[in-house]
Amino acid sequence: MKRITFDKIVTFVGFGLGVFLLIAAGLLNWGSTFASGTVASQLEAQAITMPADNGDPKADAATLAFFKDNGDKVMSNGKQAQMYADHYIGFHLSGMPTYAAASGNSRAAGAALAADPTNLELQAAAANASGTLETVFRGESLRGMLLNAYAFGTLGMIAGIAAKVTVAAAIIMFLFVFAGVRHIRRTPEDATI
Repeated sequence: MKRITFDKIVTFVGFGLGVFLLIAAGLLNWGSTFASGTVASQLEAQAITMPADNGDPKADAATLAFFKDNGDKVMSNGKQAQMYADHYIGFHLSGMPTYAAASGNSRAAGAALAADPTNLELQAAAANASGTLETVFRGESLRGMLLNAYAFGTLGMIAGIAAKVTVAAAIIMFLFVFAGVRHIRRTPEDATI
């Protein structure tokens, strides 16, 4: 095979790979922008204000600093959602029963009330158990939704980093293509490999 033919093939494949990398970088950047923008707009629409303190006296210094720095701000990014879910809602739910336990307690209290519907103590116990169940359900639901926002925000951040790396790889590939074109011009027509 002639050397010049081989060089042309390799250079053409390198050019194709460079174009592919640029397209991939554009798609990754679009995904990053979409994820970040959607997470921000959805969280801001909820108008959840970050507290300046999460209420946990045993919280570590990094957690306390995060809440202090973000206090009184409207939640707008995945990291804020994660910290609020894990260190605010999670802390406050830690003193409550799990959803399964609260559900079991509510059903038991309801069954006891059904057996004696006029008993005021059973009515109060059923109402208390139902209120606890509702609180745990709402807290765990909000916590789960906020952690989903955190996950999508993190995926968007990763896509943004991948887009930058892919653009750098495309630039390097185009430099190789440029070097290949220069090499083709200097390669003798009768050279073989």
